[in-house]
Amino acid sequence: MNYKKSWSGKDRKEEIITKENSSLKLLEVDMVKLKGGESVNYDEKGKEFALIIISGRCTVTGKDFSFDKIGERKDAFDGKATSVYIGKDTPYTLKAKGEAKIAVCKSPAEKYFKPQLITPDKVIEKTLGKGSYERIANFNINEKTEANNFYIGEFWVKDGNWASFPPHKHDTDNMPYEGQLEEIYYFEFDRPEGFGVQMVYDKEGNIDEAYSVKSGDFIEIPKGYHPFVTAPNYNCYCLWIMAGKDRGIFCTIDESQKWMIK
Repeated sequence: MNYKKSWSGKDRKEEIITKENSSLKLLEVDMVKLKGGESVNYDEKGKEFALIIISGRCTVTGKDFSFDKIGERKDAFDGKATSVYIGKDTPYTLKAKGEAKIAVCKSPAEKYFKPQLITPDKVIEKTLGKGSYERIANFNINEKTEANNFYIGEFWVKDGNWASFPPHKHDTDNMPYEGQLEEIYYFEFDRPEGFGVQMVYDKEGNIDEAYSVKSGDFIEIPKGYHPFVTAPNYNCYCLWIMAGKDRGIFCTIDESQKWMIK
C-alpha cells in the first residue's frame, strides 16, 4: 500500500483520499481551490465534515446557518486557521470571496452535531518538544468542538527540525494511555523547492516506509509511528487530521526512543 497521495493544485474540487484509494476507514479528504465568486456544493449522507481554510476567505452556508466571509490567512504560514464543523447529513455550499483554498475533511458519523465556526481565537496553541524537535502546534477541532470523530490541528517545522518526535503512535485501544485514531498529514513548504521526509513504521516490521514530501502531498497513517523531518533551509506547514472515538492526544512513544524524555 502506498500511503502517499498528491494534490494537483488545480482549481475547483479534487478528491484526494477516499475509501476506494486508501487504507483508512474513518477519514477522507478533498482539496477545494476556488476563485472569487466560484462555489461547490456538498451533500454526502452519513458523514460529518471539518473545513480547514488553508488560505483566503469564503462563505459557508446551509439551510439553517451561514458563516459569511470567514478566513484571515494569506497563506498557511500566516497564523492560525479558521475552521468550520458541519454535522451529519447536512448539505452546504462553499463560496469563495477572492481566491480560497480549503481542506474538506470527512468522517462517518453516528450522531448529528450543529454547525460550528472555530475562529482563530478559539484555537489552542502549544509548544511541543525541545531543541531540534521543538515546534508550534495548534489544536483547531479540539475537545471543545462537538463532533463524533474529528481531532484536527496544524504544526509548523523550521529549518531541518523534526516533528511527531519522539516517534509516537495511536493505533491501540488502551485508554487512557493510548487511543485508536487514524491520521492524515498534509504538507506545504515556504519555497517551491522545499521538501521533507515522512516515515511510517510499526514495531512488528510490517510497515516500514519513508516518503519524500513536497507542497500538496498527503500521507495517510493507518497505524504505527510517524516521525517527520523537514530539509535544512526550508520551513514546513502540516495539517494533521485525526479521527477516532477517543478524541485527543492519547499516544505511546517508541520504546527505543524513550530515553530522551526521561
